[in-house]
Amino acid sequence: MSDRDTANASAAPARTAVVIPAAGRGVRLGPGAPKALRTLNGTPMLVHAVRAMTASRAVSLVVVVAPADGAAEVRNLLDAHPLADHDSTRTEVVVVPGGETRQESVRLGLAALPDDVTAVLVHDAARPLVPVDTVDAVAAAVREGAPAVVPALPLADTVKQVEPRTGEHAGEPEPVVATPERALLRAVQTPQGFDRVTLVEAHEKVALEGEGATDDAGMVERLGVRVVVVPGHEEAFKVTRPLDLVLAEAVLARRRANDGF
Repeated sequence: MSDRDTANASAAPARTAVVIPAAGRGVRLGPGAPKALRTLNGTPMLVHAVRAMTASRAVSLVVVVAPADGAAEVRNLLDAHPLADHDSTRTEVVVVPGGETRQESVRLGLAALPDDVTAVLVHDAARPLVPVDTVDAVAAAVREGAPAVVPALPLADTVKQVEPRTGEHAGEPEPVVATPERALLRAVQTPQGFDRVTLVEAHEKVALEGEGATDDAGMVERLGVRVVVVPGHEEAFKVTRPLDLVLAEAVLARRRANDGF
């Protein structure tokens, strides 16, 4: 075990917070409102995502990182919808303006955390239906000493590594260069959990070009820190395309029928 792992294992988190970057436009869902503000069963996806986080007893604070010019709108949106609570103690939810990239927005969310928060979960607003058991499992793994934790699922499909066709050759058949062993691969979800010091260090030291990091655990890996996997859940899928909205509505309908959700 490294010195970093030993330090993490010996210091239990005092408070666990969640950062939800929700400043993106979500172009793959088409024109209109930002993806996080699209509705499922009449309620914005962001509200569903915040409810999923506040349903966990491990979480005491949620920081929503809104579009830079839309923080007030997001605050009003959250105020207009009841959020889950537990033991009559409402989880604090704050809204801060975000940046141009997801990476910058997460960094701004981290900067807004109080000093007594020592464990951080980062969750995609576009994964609105993650079960509370998954949130709890990630938080527990960090609390028990893992510096970085991701929920993930085994792959159902065979994966091919290809030589991409871009530019004037875009759309042409792509040659297969390898077939990774499926049993060794996992499809990663969120929330991803971190020791706060580790995640802050990753955002300070790992600078990525273009759109920046879309996977915080990948940034931590670049520091040479071990990332561990806990079981994910099939309902923690990412709502990216119109068909995903249909599936998400079906999940909500099943929850209402079976659980009174």
